[in-house]
Amino acid sequence: MDRLDREILRLLQQDATMAVSEIAEKIGLTTTPCWRRIQSLEQQGVIKQRVALLDANKLNLGMTVFVQVKAGKHDISWLTTFAEHAAKIEQIVEFYRMSGEYDYLLKVMVADMQAFDEFYKQLVSGVDLSDVTSSFAMEQIKYTTALPV
Repeated sequence: MDRLDREILRLLQQDATMAVSEIAEKIGLTTTPCWRRIQSLEQQGVIKQRVALLDANKLNLGMTVFVQVKAGKHDISWLTTFAEHAAKIEQIVEFYRMSGEYDYLLKVMVADMQAFDEFYKQLVSGVDLSDVTSSFAMEQIKYTTALPV
């Protein structure tokens, strides 16, 4: 990946709807070679998909909660069951297996405390969890989906 590919990626992370001709002009290429580079980046899987970023507050999802979970068991069967269970819960927007005191970290988006309580009941139902703790985000200081390229 060279400087031009990185510039293309920076531009697409800012606005995935930008026309190829506009990208080409900004990086000093003609349209066809720029289009080929974008196609190559997609085929390599560097560009995974192009999406719209939504405003959580305007969708009444203004409460962000970070939920830490300790596993009920430490085996592949439990992990598979928990991963499948969590994948079905739409309020979980990010899900990580962690090192440290807690085994999993979930980023959850809900409307309010009542919606979080409903989420919590769904999370703990049917899965053996050792411990669950939640932290409520008071203020979002930085948010970006752009990777440093």
